[in-house]
Amino acid sequence: MKTLEDIFGIKIENSDIFLKALTHPSYTKEKELSYVENYERLEFLGDAVLKLVISDILYRKYPDYAEGELSKIRSIVVSDNTLFHLANEIGLSDLIRLGKHEEKQGCRKLESVCACAFEAVLGAFYLDGKLNELLAFLQNLFMPYIAEVDKNVEKYNAKAMLQEYTQGINKDLPVYVMKSETGPAHNKTFYVEVEYRGEIIASGEGKSKKEAEQKAAYEACKKFGVIKCQE
Repeated sequence: MKTLEDIFGIKIENSDIFLKALTHPSYTKEKELSYVENYERLEFLGDAVLKLVISDILYRKYPDYAEGELSKIRSIVVSDNTLFHLANEIGLSDLIRLGKHEEKQGCRKLESVCACAFEAVLGAFYLDGKLNELLAFLQNLFMPYIAEVDKNVEKYNAKAMLQEYTQGINKDLPVYVMKSETGPAHNKTFYVEVEYRGEIIASGEGKSKKEAEQKAAYEACKKFGVIKCQE
């Protein structure tokens, strides 16, 4: 708990809640504990807390943005991919309790596991009565990501832009084809190609299928002139 307090800079009152927030379901199963002792319920709560806090930050930071623009930025900022990077950046992923098998399989570095634990900890701070302190911490933590997404929103929204462009031509939609995946289970790299009307338009790679598809779509958008090349 001391390490968690140091990471967030927030005093913890009820340590039991935070222990649950850092406990993966495989740990409770291995120890034959109740399912309520793992992070799943707190993740549900933390997801809502995160969206509220980020919505508050965006509403204040961009007073002239329409609802659609704010929603677009928020969806990217609160994605599992962002939470995964943040959990590793601040050292939260090192605190997750896993079952022995999952630990050996490298599940600590899985995007979904890190994102779930991150949200669960936010839920724990909320129940611990620390929402105001949490708001200040998350504002500092997320602000660089928010600014980057706002500046390069096309890169993160390329799939939607590509689909809108192709639908403007005809009813054919782009198709994403997984070509290969390499690396161990906890650190895979995915390679994807995007096809349109039977022709390969572009390709991309990433640490998740979604990331690889977005990168492929971004390259396709540049090729079609939907996005101006920034190089």
